Amino acid sequence: ELALKSLGSEGLFLFSSLDTNNDLYLSPEEFKPIAEKLTGVAPVSEFEEEETPDASGETLSIVAKFQPLVMETMTKSKDGFLGISHVALSGLRNWTAPAAPMSTMLARQFKAFLPPKNKLDLGDPWWIIPSELNIFTGYLSNNRFYPPPPKGKEIIIHKLLSMFHPRPFVKTRFAPQGAVACIQAISTFYYTIAFRIHAEFQLNEPPDFPFWFSPGQFTGHIVLSKDASHVREFKLFVPNNRSLNVDMEWLYGASESSNMEVDIGYLPQMELESTGPSVPSVIHDENGNVIDSRDPSGEPIQFVFEEITWQREIPWEEAAQKLEVAMYPFKKVSYLPFTQAFERAKAEKKLVHSILLWGALDDHSGNAANHCLPLPVPGSGRTLRETVLESSPILALLNESFISSWSLVKELEELQTNRENEFYSKLADLHLEKYNFPVEMIICLPNGTVVHHINANYFLDITSMKPEDVESSIFSFSTNFEDPSTATYLQFLKEGLQRAKPYLQT
Repeated sequence: ELALKSLGSEGLFLFSSLDTNNDLYLSPEEFKPIAEKLTGVAPVSEFEEEETPDASGETLSIVAKFQPLVMETMTKSKDGFLGISHVALSGLRNWTAPAAPMSTMLARQFKAFLPPKNKLDLGDPWWIIPSELNIFTGYLSNNRFYPPPPKGKEIIIHKLLSMFHPRPFVKTRFAPQGAVACIQAISTFYYTIAFRIHAEFQLNEPPDFPFWFSPGQFTGHIVLSKDASHVREFKLFVPNNRSLNVDMEWLYGASESSNMEVDIGYLPQMELESTGPSVPSVIHDENGNVIDSRDPSGEPIQFVFEEITWQREIPWEEAAQKLEVAMYPFKKVSYLPFTQAFERAKAEKKLVHSILLWGALDDHSGNAANHCLPLPVPGSGRTLRETVLESSPILALLNESFISSWSLVKELEELQTNRENEFYSKLADLHLEKYNFPVEMIICLPNGTVVHHINANYFLDITSMKPEDVESSIFSFSTNFEDPSTATYLQFLKEGLQRAKPYLQT
């Protein structure tokens, strides 16, 4: 109360955003972001302090390509951003180009991508940066402006993402955090490593309130030598193959419990790519003498690189799927695209288990569905994927009796208006008829007829109640499982199978 009286609500808000350990005291380390802002002097990054560059090591040139978010794809653009202050979106509107269009890095900095000794099989994932959050630990504070100093393997990820924007958070506020990788190809001297990173950016600074920008995922690959002395190629990008791929959240007040606005949008391009293989920063002749990097005519010396012969490799799609399952265990069940799921269900005479939601189920652009309105509300794709959808009994029943799919509401709305294929249009129509915000779980026949459905908010409400308080006509709790969520979802699936029997027998 004394702090509030002395600093005022906005002053206390800024203070608490810097006071990371909540001890009501700003240490020099905590005050550093403001000191740098006031003086305009940034210290040498932690990487240079920790690692002395090898003068004879190779360097890699990386270019950043960025196209800003398409504002018209945001839901709130439909009413002209009515009621949203221009200041709230200023960080987003002003971010039109990468912070550093080009950067030169040491090849050895990429050793963070090398596999540990016990992960040398193709497609066997490991964590570069482990996820420290789960459904039980909750989430990290929204009230922050400046990322904590990166440590260890976080440093190279932070350095790369800083090419896009000066305030990347390599650990997201919501699970799953971190970065995961696996070997995609092996040769005598090289690996191709596929990776997936969950990170986000803080676009605003004081005195404005925080604005979080969370791409669905960063993915890519690196081809590097087994001793990390040479990088043949590097690429990192945000996938842009779905109609929405970024979650945005911004606070409207000077406290953690303040109202939060949420929206989703489309980012056409956000990628980093090496301009070529890494090259020696210093060149020696056969006698070990340093020579000029340019030939007598002034042209840069051209390097010739041996062709890599891969001894073993797996397709990119397989590597990406392994990384996805590592991040999201519920993906042990295949989730097919909407129309493909119905075709497969017809061929295999199975039901379709479909999840229809506002944001994606298998990346960070789906987190918005979890905390629309002031802060986390129960109905969420995030809660579903971290609890019932990854439980063993549910995985087993889904694999045995259903074809699974998840879809964005926006994609089905587009399919609904597509008159080129009346059947697909009808499928979308039947789904949207049953949809209620934010997530609807639907069981239907291969022809699209819905036999059972339940809203995520309602599902999570009844699973948090005592069994005796739930109407027996709605769901009956199984005593075989201690977890009421798993028991109730299992019951939902079994009731769907029961209701579909007359149709499937004809």
